[in-house]
Amino acid sequence: MERYDLIVIGAGPAGLSAAIEAAKNGLKPIVFDENARPGGQLFKQIHKFFGSKEHKAKIRGFKIGDDLLAEASENGVQVVLNATVMGLYPEKEVTVKIGEEIHHYKGDSILTATGASENMVPFRGWTTPGVIGAGAAQTMMNLHHIKPGNKVLMLGSGNVGLVVSYQLLQAGCEVVAVVDAAPRIGGYGVHAAKIARCGVPFYLSNTIVEVTGDEAVDGVTIAEVDRNFQFIPGTEKHFEVDTVCVAVGLSPMAQLLKQAGCKMKDTPGGFIPECDEYGATSVPGIFAAGDVAGIEEASSAMIEGRIAGAAIANYLGYLDADGLKEKENSLEDALGSLRQGMFAPKNRGKLVTKTEEGIDTSMNLLEKGFVADDEIERYPGVTHTVGIHPVMECTQNIPCNPCQDACAKGCISIGANITSLPVVKNDVKCIGCGMCVASCSGQAIFLVDEDTGDGYGTVTLPYEFLPLPETGEKGIALGRDGKKVCEAEVVSVRSAKAFDHTNLLTIRVPSDMTMKARFYKRA
Repeated sequence: MERYDLIVIGAGPAGLSAAIEAAKNGLKPIVFDENARPGGQLFKQIHKFFGSKEHKAKIRGFKIGDDLLAEASENGVQVVLNATVMGLYPEKEVTVKIGEEIHHYKGDSILTATGASENMVPFRGWTTPGVIGAGAAQTMMNLHHIKPGNKVLMLGSGNVGLVVSYQLLQAGCEVVAVVDAAPRIGGYGVHAAKIARCGVPFYLSNTIVEVTGDEAVDGVTIAEVDRNFQFIPGTEKHFEVDTVCVAVGLSPMAQLLKQAGCKMKDTPGGFIPECDEYGATSVPGIFAAGDVAGIEEASSAMIEGRIAGAAIANYLGYLDADGLKEKENSLEDALGSLRQGMFAPKNRGKLVTKTEEGIDTSMNLLEKGFVADDEIERYPGVTHTVGIHPVMECTQNIPCNPCQDACAKGCISIGANITSLPVVKNDVKCIGCGMCVASCSGQAIFLVDEDTGDGYGTVTLPYEFLPLPETGEKGIALGRDGKKVCEAEVVSVRSAKAFDHTNLLTIRVPSDMTMKARFYKRA
């Protein structure tokens, strides 16, 4: 039986981060993962992360995965792939299936970072080929470069459903609707807004009645539900689709921890182990980090992993109490900032009616996916001035500040509180570099020149679709609701390494449309 200082189960963001931190303190960790590629969900995530520099903000998930793997290699972390951990025992022994053989390992400590699995909702036809989880769709698109389907309905409006819907559009799929039984959109408003302006409708307080098709999906029927989530007769709507994506939440994969005898608790976020602030479970030497200890974003999982790695180093005598406290303090600040704002754990399931600044929440955004024209002016990032200037349609308190760092001239201010709404400083002249537009993880920033002197103006917007429009091309401008507002002409398309594949598309529209035109579509 082989023995290691630390055995890590799961090579996702939490597991790799813990192994790296432990290795930096002198431990020799080994990481087992059942997949053929390490990195967990990171390599499916082609969008830019939220947060601050400490949270890898404005960096795409797969690049963060590459960086983690490189750091693990530099620190001598051993990663064994295609290795399924079959059992975890209180004596900190694990059995691992590698190929057709079962191997036994003993660890002085164990870190379980097994992540979570997708939930499923049973409805008539839910086993029909073509009904897939949103994670499966991401795997097909972003790892194997295969379109999941041509016409897709998304069930679920949390961040996963919203992000995957956008990626489906990028892959060339038509997303016919986003449907959710809840009365309000569950994910970030900026995620909803960027698919709403592409013309994708939202059907809240609706869910699937049935999926039709004998050998494959050929249609789906939805209907409104009442407060008890019972179908309301006569509200049915039918869509011809070939794919239904399901994004109705995740459940922690905590079975191994239960097997090891760890105390467990049932929470609204799933069945999870009881852990202290370091990720230590009730069984000495067994720790947990990431989604297995409670569903959060990958940014949080990486920080939790670092904290657990340092705690394990302390548990085994490689790091003294002062060193652990110092590491904990630096990481807890970064983790705490991610747990603030409208989407903080304390606000889950609640309707937040005002921002931290006391501004009324956009109910249109929560119910239809976009901020209405008569609501948008109330937010501090939406201003008017002569010449080109940023318009920031960031309307919810979420932990994110790359725009502030991106502006070399200081036109944009968020302040010390990372969840504050961004403010445009009109006494500072914008030079139109576009770095704020490219850096915004929510694609919520636009550069606007309301009047170029000829009855027209320009709007520079983020654009992440191929093929790119060409200069001089004429098409139509879509509003926040995805409907045509006017004709538009492409003035320029800018791409730069610093923009990290977020192209800046500038369109020419009538002056009175510059505060409404938010997407470009070929005629």
